[in-house]
Amino acid sequence: MSSTAVLDADLREPDPEVDELLVGAVDLHVHPGPSPFPRRIGILGAARDAAAAGFSAMVVKSHHLSMQTDVLALRDAGLAELPIDVYSGVALNRTVGGLNPYIVELILKLGGRVVWFPTISSAAHIQFHHDHHDSRFPTSSMALLEHEPLPILDDAGRLLPVAQEILEIIAAEEAVLNCGHLSAPEIDVLVAGARAAGIHRIVISHPTFIVGASAQRCGEWARQGALIEHCLALAVNRPASPLTQEALQPYLDECGVGGTIFSSDLGQAGNILPVTGYRRMVRRLLDHGVPADDVRAMVGGNARTLLEQGGN
Repeated sequence: MSSTAVLDADLREPDPEVDELLVGAVDLHVHPGPSPFPRRIGILGAARDAAAAGFSAMVVKSHHLSMQTDVLALRDAGLAELPIDVYSGVALNRTVGGLNPYIVELILKLGGRVVWFPTISSAAHIQFHHDHHDSRFPTSSMALLEHEPLPILDDAGRLLPVAQEILEIIAAEEAVLNCGHLSAPEIDVLVAGARAAGIHRIVISHPTFIVGASAQRCGEWARQGALIEHCLALAVNRPASPLTQEALQPYLDECGVGGTIFSSDLGQAGNILPVTGYRRMVRRLLDHGVPADDVRAMVGGNARTLLEQGGN
């Protein structure tokens, strides 16, 4: 058995209760290739895996470029034939011009659904990886310019005008705002600005990783209409994964089922496959007494509502 097959050996173990709950699931956070970071799967492979498990939708993400054009190009290569909706968007890092309203408008008009505020170009991300050299975050397989911190606030702590312009485009296109790898204080300002701009679809990713947000703070964001996204890459990827059920529970208590989604944040070389992550997480939730209907909402229903256009 290959080393990659060993990572996902439990995929072959029958668990009908888990598999039934994954029918209709939605993964908002998949990292396939092509990418400067080493990847285990491509967009088509990830879509085939998810469709075979009954997923209804997935969103593919790159920290360096928009994958929306890849999604469009792959439709004629078999993607359109799969029983799954595949979306992308754009992460506002240095490689796409940073806070660039032109690319936001273009990608959303090409069918993209998600705009991630800075991830690898955020000050919080850069500082975190300066302080944690063993964080397991991927490194580029090619020599690239280092990302300088990309601010979204002015010296007075207000959103920069260009950030405000981007929020207005997201609102007009009824797209999803993901707060990226910003710090919790920056997200406080961004969420308030997004709500004021008329954005009704807001996601905060992995609050325990880089963002540094407590359960109480996440509860405040959830009460403003944001969804808190917990990533399976942190929860079930390794035996010593940091997001244990004990660490997760305060967030579930504060944000509730309606304010919580699970996404994989997987696809990297050396990690389990996204579907493996979902199967492990659903089994863990069930074993800890989470009702099946709640599990179904957190792995599918809540995220599906975000992706649907034409309503709030």
